[in-house]
Amino acid sequence: MNRPAGAPGRVKEISSAANPIVKQIRLLEKKRHREETNSFLAEGMKLIIDAIDNGWRLKTLIHAASARDNEAVTKLAARAVALGADVIIVPERVLGQITRRDNPQMVAGVLERRFADPARLSPGPDDVWIALDRVRDPGNLGTIIRTADAGGASGVILVGETTDPFSTETVRATMGSIFAVPLARMDTDRFAGFAGRWPGQIVGTHLEGSVDYRVPDYEKGPILLLMGNEQAGLPGDLAAMCTTLVRIPQSGRADSLNLAVATALCLYEARRHAFPISDGARS
Repeated sequence: MNRPAGAPGRVKEISSAANPIVKQIRLLEKKRHREETNSFLAEGMKLIIDAIDNGWRLKTLIHAASARDNEAVTKLAARAVALGADVIIVPERVLGQITRRDNPQMVAGVLERRFADPARLSPGPDDVWIALDRVRDPGNLGTIIRTADAGGASGVILVGETTDPFSTETVRATMGSIFAVPLARMDTDRFAGFAGRWPGQIVGTHLEGSVDYRVPDYEKGPILLLMGNEQAGLPGDLAAMCTTLVRIPQSGRADSLNLAVATALCLYEARRHAFPISDGARS
């Protein structure tokens, strides 16, 4: 539904999954189509509201016809139209086909992808950034983005060929945090230059790390946490960029931790000084 720039959105009711608009939205399941259209799909009223509140561009709002009398949905639809987004109203079965869920939420949205410009990243002295090398699992990436939000990380950098942060699985796993955490992408060469200019510590997790992850003085920032991928860990060229290689001690039979868990441990340790224990929490 093309229209002049700045014009309000339009409302359209669609009854069939064979409709060309619905077909285009369903194609967002594919990474290539997300890249070609610079768009992705998010589900749930809270996520769509979070996206709008954080300045993300909503292109299309989709809601179930059964929710047309829901006051909250009506207000969101009016807000979407005022922002220039189109609103399409579909039967629940069509919404289920769009989201590939048997019991879909009553609202979904097509949004414009957004990445931070690597050239404009300027870490402050108290910042903690997370860099992920070739992360493969959408659930891991989504969980890390959610953890970065909760733990107060300044952003996440994706190094090399990674899973798409805007895949439906990743967006679901972030629980809305994708709209609050800056994401940047870099190939290995560009990241090497970025790391070479980093003004603080670069702490990497490594099986051969000689320092317990709780030992570094993380208050001497900014901190860049560098995490290897799920299968191979941190490769030698990236390990060489680190000022400190740390390890997370283990006592059981497992030979490694899940990437999202390891990242959470390191982030919260690096940010420990930002979460003082109040007197009330000690009782």
